[in-house]
Amino acid sequence: MTTLAAQALTWYDSHARDLPWRAAEATPWGILVSEVMLQQTPVVRVLPAWTAWLERWPSPADLAADTPAEAIRMWNRLGYPRRALRLHACAVAITEECDGVVPSDVDRLLALPGIGAYTARAVAAFAFGQRVPVVDVNVRRFLARAVSGAADGGAATTPADFALCESLLPEVDAPLVSAAYMEIGALVCTARAPKCVDCPVIETCAWRAAGQPAATGPARKPQGYAGTDRQVRGLMMALLREAVDPVPLAALDAVWPDAVQRGRALAGLVEDGLARELPGRLYELPG
Repeated sequence: MTTLAAQALTWYDSHARDLPWRAAEATPWGILVSEVMLQQTPVVRVLPAWTAWLERWPSPADLAADTPAEAIRMWNRLGYPRRALRLHACAVAITEECDGVVPSDVDRLLALPGIGAYTARAVAAFAFGQRVPVVDVNVRRFLARAVSGAADGGAATTPADFALCESLLPEVDAPLVSAAYMEIGALVCTARAPKCVDCPVIETCAWRAAGQPAATGPARKPQGYAGTDRQVRGLMMALLREAVDPVPLAALDAVWPDAVQRGRALAGLVEDGLARELPGRLYELPG
């Protein structure tokens, strides 16, 4: 085991957060659901949503037997509701094509709807104990600093990121080491205010040894929400989720004053499959 992996694993053993999808009894389906929910969403918001989701749909077949509309309603205000549609489509595919069993092979996971490179490897590692590189933004930033001496891991995951991470995984306990890299990046080696004094690799960190040089790429601007099409879409989705009957266009129009932006947001919801138009200018969640 490399020094970095050993240091990270020792730290993880005593500092890892107690999260239900990390428990020994967590199922592959539960782990897959957690990975989809955690995309661009803080753990504190995911915890109650994940618990409620698994209580209602403990297996892919349970979700597949329900409607996409119910998946969207259950998603509530977790954000990016297309993820709910993808999870439903994924559950249908697992039920119909995999006999209801979440596949363990990365390529088969990648073939499922809505499952990308990160999620497929995360499920293979954390649900099935495989030695595959699991690389998210936190892992990229931690390894970029600790190994390469760079301030961050760049704008997107590259094949080089997977290769670097894989080279730093031991033959034994690789999933735990991947989780440790991720946890250090999330809690210690953070983007804006890294807690270097708490870092288990402070003595060997290449970035610290180089004087903590600033990032050289363009600064990332925080993604706004107020006044954006995302906010309008969110208001419309809230109305559609809470409605028992189809919603008249006039009611959707009432959520936002700008007619052009309203029209664009509603058209986007229909195009994305999050809403459907019925005769009489009525709208509802997909059936």
